[in-house]
Amino acid sequence: MKKALVCGAGGFIGGHLVKKLKADGYWVRAVDLKNNEYSKSPADEFIVGDLTDPTVVEKVCDLPFDELFQLAADMGGAGYIFTGENDANVMHNSATINLNIANVACKVGVKKIFYSSSACMYPAHNQEDPNNPNCQEDSAYPAAPDSEYGWEKLFSERLYLAYNRNYGLNVRIARFHNIFGIEGTWQGGKEKAPAAVCRKVAETPEGGTIEIWGDGLQTRSFLYIDECVEAVQRLMASDFTGPVNIGSDEMVTINQLAKMVMTVANKNLTIKNIPGPLGVKGRNSDNNLIQTKLGWKPSKPLTEGLAKTYTWIKQQLDNKQK
Repeated sequence: MKKALVCGAGGFIGGHLVKKLKADGYWVRAVDLKNNEYSKSPADEFIVGDLTDPTVVEKVCDLPFDELFQLAADMGGAGYIFTGENDANVMHNSATINLNIANVACKVGVKKIFYSSSACMYPAHNQEDPNNPNCQEDSAYPAAPDSEYGWEKLFSERLYLAYNRNYGLNVRIARFHNIFGIEGTWQGGKEKAPAAVCRKVAETPEGGTIEIWGDGLQTRSFLYIDECVEAVQRLMASDFTGPVNIGSDEMVTINQLAKMVMTVANKNLTIKNIPGPLGVKGRNSDNNLIQTKLGWKPSKPLTEGLAKTYTWIKQQLDNKQK
């Protein structure tokens, strides 16, 4: 039986990954600052602990795990990342976690480690044209991320690659592009665009108005959580280090995203564009490298994942009102 350690297991992607690993027959130890919010983790062990504390990392990573998945980070959506108010915490907390984990994983002889980077590390100047952003993996340098979150992700990529070169740490690095789905954050300021839009549409009565930050013409692509987990596991099973994009190449504007959710909800609403934190004007996953190296591409359209996510978020709202 393979043994896996999932760091950040109380979060959205980590929680789904633990479920998949257990379904695949792994023994799983999970660790996070908090338990999963929406369902009980099936992990064999769930340790609540702060990974910025090196003694906690030494405690949870005390075995030569077959696979270690490092998903823990101080993160959130545009309302958290792009205001500038959380920059010091984002950089300090996430970098400290990665420094601790890389060091201890080497000491105990972890066989393979996955690091979740982000599309936020790509240069902002390559993402100014909303219709033609460049997020090809080799476009990362000269580096110019649009946020401190992106700078920390880039630093930690280089950290793990340095440990790979100098100490033989067997790493796999993926750059996530806007992962969404059920059991993700959907309120409170840390939610990302699909969840925020689903919540707004669910809350608004027929004929009402929802607010969208910016002119709504900024573009993104969004990948459903099940597809993300599949791609992560495929990367871990390969001999390819990365970094490689994991995302969808079905690019939409945020206004289009809102209209897709309205269609799913069978509601006719008006969009009001207002000032707000935005990030880059365009971002889309370039999937050429992952298709070449791993033979992987998303198998489902965006609307399918939005339908599942909208239904789940509406249920959360209905439950709150009871």
